[in-house]
Amino acid sequence: MRPFVVRLLFSFVVLRGSIQAQDLTVAAASDLQFAMQDITAAFLKQTDKHVNVVYGSSGNFYEQIQNGAPFDLFFSANLDYARNLESSGLAEPGTVYPYATGKIVLWVPAASKLNLRDGLRAVLDRSVRKLAIANPQHAPYGQAAVAALKKQDLYDRVSDKLVLGENISQTASFVLSGSADAGIVALSLALSPNMKDKGRYAEVPAADYAPIEQGCVVLAKSRNKAAAHAFLDFIKTAGAKDILQKYGFGVK
Repeated sequence: MRPFVVRLLFSFVVLRGSIQAQDLTVAAASDLQFAMQDITAAFLKQTDKHVNVVYGSSGNFYEQIQNGAPFDLFFSANLDYARNLESSGLAEPGTVYPYATGKIVLWVPAASKLNLRDGLRAVLDRSVRKLAIANPQHAPYGQAAVAALKKQDLYDRVSDKLVLGENISQTASFVLSGSADAGIVALSLALSPNMKDKGRYAEVPAADYAPIEQGCVVLAKSRNKAAAHAFLDFIKTAGAKDILQKYGFGVK
């Protein structure tokens, strides 16, 4: 192979590696799936930087990060996870940011005849044979669902109906697919393009569960801290907050 071609190929490989190194990899709670798509698109347009997002349950991501998972940022549905990572030295000091507060709703498909006028008590209806919630062992939205059911003295009466999703996105998919008759899901998903025209929902009173305070943080293992800090700064802008509010999140 000619030396010029070799140098050209080498330059391409180095350039390609440099471009890939500029991309960010974000671990994000599943309730952010649609809001984050809009946010990362806006960030790309403004900065020309790509953000690759992996969605899942906050508790699972928290364990993965403790075991060395190579994410640049973590967007948790539980602010304490972000704080704990910072205090244990696994996150950049001073980067914890409470980006939003989540809400839960009781959601049913459009074809359901369930009357949502009584709110969460509708789960007692005989037509609700399976009720989907996120797994409370590692999903903050599942913990909120259990708290709300217990607050209204419903948990023991419906515990045998519960179908547990690995995360809040899978929980919503159970109801969408007909695997469950109703679900306690994130308001952000109920307002998403994937669900808003396919069903009905009733908000669960915020007083019935502890606030779902969500937080993000730049991780110590990030290989592109400058871009990670830039994305964190973008999350704090009015434009990003408008997107979060559009999907039902509370922002400051």
